[in-house]
Amino acid sequence: MTHLRTRLRYIDRIRSNNGDTLITAPSFPVIRALIAIVLVASANSVGTQQPISLADATARGQEIFQQSAITSMVLVIVRNNEVVIKGYGETSPGNGRTPDLHSEIRLCSISKVFAGDLLTRLSAAGTVNLDDPLQRYAPRRIKVPEGPGKSPITLQDLATHTSGLPREVLPSPAKVPHFTFPGYATRWAWLPKQTLKAPPGTTALYSNAGFDLLGDALAAAAHKPYAQLLHETLLQPLDMWDTTLFPTTDQCARLLQPTGDQGPCTSTEASGSSSGVYSTGADMVKLLKYLLHTPGSPAQPAAALSVYLDPAKLKSVQGLSHAGDPTGIGLGWVQLGDPATPSAIMQKTGGGAGFSTYIALNSSRQTGIFLAVTWGKGDSKIDLFYEANNLLAALANVPPLPPKTRPAPSPRHRPKRHRAASPAHHAS
Repeated sequence: MTHLRTRLRYIDRIRSNNGDTLITAPSFPVIRALIAIVLVASANSVGTQQPISLADATARGQEIFQQSAITSMVLVIVRNNEVVIKGYGETSPGNGRTPDLHSEIRLCSISKVFAGDLLTRLSAAGTVNLDDPLQRYAPRRIKVPEGPGKSPITLQDLATHTSGLPREVLPSPAKVPHFTFPGYATRWAWLPKQTLKAPPGTTALYSNAGFDLLGDALAAAAHKPYAQLLHETLLQPLDMWDTTLFPTTDQCARLLQPTGDQGPCTSTEASGSSSGVYSTGADMVKLLKYLLHTPGSPAQPAAALSVYLDPAKLKSVQGLSHAGDPTGIGLGWVQLGDPATPSAIMQKTGGGAGFSTYIALNSSRQTGIFLAVTWGKGDSKIDLFYEANNLLAALANVPPLPPKTRPAPSPRHRPKRHRAASPAHHAS
């Protein structure tokens, strides 16, 4: 193609300088027509390029695992009706057993997408409205802080991290198991003492505390505990029996173990809507099919994956760019990429208790991935979320998303002794 264009410019220059007719005038349209044909052929070649196979995808997963300095990894892929679950590494350092589809995983902040789904469902049923003030669902005699002009915190503010609340309820006590603090009474006693960091709805500030309060509000509206609401409304219809806030002895025995003591496997009901959900690769297949509207899966409300806020119209956005620069904020979800292109995705990151997790959807190609890793020794050589986005693009056969404007430093996976679920150990 470059050769043809260069040859044409060369002939034009010779004609102009020497006045010689090297080829007749009608021949120039012919050459230009040939160029157009080649351009079309080239475009068609790109358009018909095949997405990578699942075998190639799992091979790329091996590369991600080897460069991440981690103990274990579980990769789940759903593309239309194709499914793969692949384990890498060891379920516990040194035991030689590879993770499988039944290995138990801490989802960490991916728990928030369940809360967002429940909010959408209760809203569609008329049980709540997105603009309901949190105050409506507060315990008696508890005053929820307000913004200027008595602007209230709404359920949508909580679900989009725009409530103005801090990231965590602090201080957290020492040696409390991960995702078991704060409980209901503690966070509602803490809430009235807070001064909002920004007026509700104006600034995105990532807040685990806000999502725990959202879960409390949904439970109050439904007149049942959050764990029961989650199980009856979503997990049971999807047959996700290994997804829970109350792991059994058997499930705890299957929980992946990172390098370093990360404390006990126990009930995480206290943070069920922000970070406490346990699951498996097999159950995440069911969730991905549900989210991608795969034929045969239960139907998800369309609004659950909608974009509700444009980050460009907010005063600032903090804590939502782990996987890329946000172009939209949903109910627990973050959009990356231009929504007018097939490359746009909806995603959610998670991290804590020795785990890093990621879920990303390319709905235009009915393709989704889930990735869970347990921390190991040393430093990662790659950005796990960026590599996951590239893998998703290859599976969906779309151009990859650009790197983050300000790339985050590679995560450190140093062994750590168990301590309280402080911000450094909480979900992201």
